[in-house]
Amino acid sequence: MATTPAPPQAPPKPTWDPRRPEPPFPWLRPTIRIRLTLLYGGMFLIAGILLLSIIYLLAAQALNTGNEPLFKIVDGESIKVTSDSCSAVNNASNIPLGQFNAAISECIDHQRQAALDNLLSRSLLALLGLAIIAFAFGYAMAGRVLSPLGRITRTARAVAGSDLSRRIELDGPDDELKELADTFDEMLERLQRAFTAQQRFVGNASHELRTPLAINRTLLEVHLSDPGAPMELQQLGKTLLATNERSEQLVEGLLLLARSDNQIVERKPVDLAEVAEQAVDQVHAEAAAKGVVIRGEQKPAVVQGNGVLLERIALNLVQNAVRYNVPEDGWVEVTTEVQHGHAVLVVSNTGPVVPAYEIDNLFEPFRRLRTERTGSDKGVGLGLSIARSVARAHGGHISAQPREGGGLVMRVTLPI
Repeated sequence: MATTPAPPQAPPKPTWDPRRPEPPFPWLRPTIRIRLTLLYGGMFLIAGILLLSIIYLLAAQALNTGNEPLFKIVDGESIKVTSDSCSAVNNASNIPLGQFNAAISECIDHQRQAALDNLLSRSLLALLGLAIIAFAFGYAMAGRVLSPLGRITRTARAVAGSDLSRRIELDGPDDELKELADTFDEMLERLQRAFTAQQRFVGNASHELRTPLAINRTLLEVHLSDPGAPMELQQLGKTLLATNERSEQLVEGLLLLARSDNQIVERKPVDLAEVAEQAVDQVHAEAAAKGVVIRGEQKPAVVQGNGVLLERIALNLVQNAVRYNVPEDGWVEVTTEVQHGHAVLVVSNTGPVVPAYEIDNLFEPFRRLRTERTGSDKGVGLGLSIARSVARAHGGHISAQPREGGGLVMRVTLPI
């Protein structure tokens, strides 16, 4: 008799909880709120005690001053009375008794008012001194409490420069700032793994995609070199060779676009004038064939960056300016200079009228003017996307403006 198989068991529960363990008394956690409450509450208490003590001492001194006798007897036999603060006592024998009593009352009021004024002035001075001490102490304590935020900011700024290996590793009490720093470290760890995986994929894709395309190109060139091949096969081979070349350009553009999206870590001095001259030399033959004149002055403008990628920016812009031009009497102007502490590359050309609302679409991959996908032999539609990515990777930006009468003015700004 066959035995019935046992039903599948449920997977065992994990023995660890990925969430942060809760402390037994969460209200005792030294959070920033509790620490600031204790700090400023203690400062307020200490300042109140000091101010109360100072006022007590000043009040005691004022009472002693106010209770000093107005006069003293200097001769007991003749009952001679003298006073330093009340002149009426010194002239008691020369004035009537009523005036004497009024003068004594006025002297007492004056002495009491002087004591109160002295108490007020000294209290204000004591309050001012305590306020200065409190502000200085509070500033120092606030800087001490907020110092982890400065550390987090510096690390974030270093990460923005493409140094994903940096970590905060904040030590200290388990408060909100440490929780923020630990979360930021975990995010950086995931980002570093993602960028490492992307770079590995780009390297593998570069090899896997280029190899079959290179083989196809070689085979097609071998078949086209056969003089005995029929005309139909030669025409088909030329068409396939052009398609293969377009695929190679597309692969190269995609790989370059993927690599240029990151910041440039290794930088060297690069003169934009030399980069622009190289780009003009490479496009000169194509421009001459189309009847386009390339002009402009290239002044020295040295930046820190990758020369190959910067040359790709200039080459893409100049190629686009030549290819998208007017049929006759067209021109392209290429200039480089330094403006306001930035290196500037400007490529302007004659060409079709470009509406202002179409400018942003030109920088999107596979987008052209009034078309969603590329469909001509002028390129693969990645030139401006690559230029924008490379400019961003160097900490700069690229902008485009329509020219009056047709054409564009492309402006690349890079920090020196």
